[in-house]
Amino acid sequence: MGPIYRQITAGTIAAVLALFFLSAPAIADEQSDTNVFSFGVIGHPFRTASDDVTLRTAIAQTDDDNLAFVVTNGIKSEQEPCSDKMYQQRKALLNSAKNGLIVSLSASDWVACKNEAGRSTSFERLNRIRELFFADDFSFGDTRIPMNRQSTSPKFRSYVENARWEIGNVMFATINLPSRNNHYMSEGGRNSEFEDRLIANKEWLQRIFVIASQKKSDGIVLFCDGDPLAIQHHRIFDFNVKRDGFVEMRHAINALASKFHGKVLLIHEPPTDTAPIPAGIIWKKNLGDMEIATAWIKVTVDERHPDFFVMDKKRN
Repeated sequence: MGPIYRQITAGTIAAVLALFFLSAPAIADEQSDTNVFSFGVIGHPFRTASDDVTLRTAIAQTDDDNLAFVVTNGIKSEQEPCSDKMYQQRKALLNSAKNGLIVSLSASDWVACKNEAGRSTSFERLNRIRELFFADDFSFGDTRIPMNRQSTSPKFRSYVENARWEIGNVMFATINLPSRNNHYMSEGGRNSEFEDRLIANKEWLQRIFVIASQKKSDGIVLFCDGDPLAIQHHRIFDFNVKRDGFVEMRHAINALASKFHGKVLLIHEPPTDTAPIPAGIIWKKNLGDMEIATAWIKVTVDERHPDFFVMDKKRN
């Protein structure tokens, strides 16, 4: 091997090493950016008797943003009919989204449904929604995100609305917890739906946290309609107090979150229409509470941020 060859070889190696070390920070930055992503949450968009303009606008705006997925709370207003026609119209609208769009059921979708005689058809309508909106294991929209549903368990085959999915190292899940006291009925003998769903929801929560712990997930995000963390306050000697329909779920969420090594974020509607909306996420240790009542909110997952979940200050 001649001196000229050795000189060229040494020079080439030096150049390659220099290029590697110069590009290393850029590669590290690129890899760290892969751990940062955002998702959208559409608050209950139905404020009038029959108006899907807010939902259409929110879908269009989220389609224009760079989002991993979008979750919408509810498919109709309480005043709108609980008809198959209405459900099919909203299903078509949801499918028009470009982003992967996941439905989290709200009370107005099924709880107040009645027939012409004024009798409740809530359970029948809930089952119909399950057939129409959760027939397969994918989200709505052009970007079809794979869903893992609770219905894969034979014991809870009907609870297709409870679904989970993963983006990065974060577990996301919907859970059917309607507002209006979790559909607990004060009249005796009318709570079979509530009691069965309570058993299913507790099992679903347990399963989510077990899987997230096994996978060493950095965070869990739960989407629901009602606020299970809100504690009812009553006057002294008020004998008309209703049973708290969320008490079991509140205890379960708090207990499971306390044992989880990562962050847990609960996203839901405000407990009342008149309640003031907190400016951001309210944290108690590793459990975050986020209310959304506006058209939609952008949330960013960033492992470099101390809170891990960061809500966009702009409410759309």
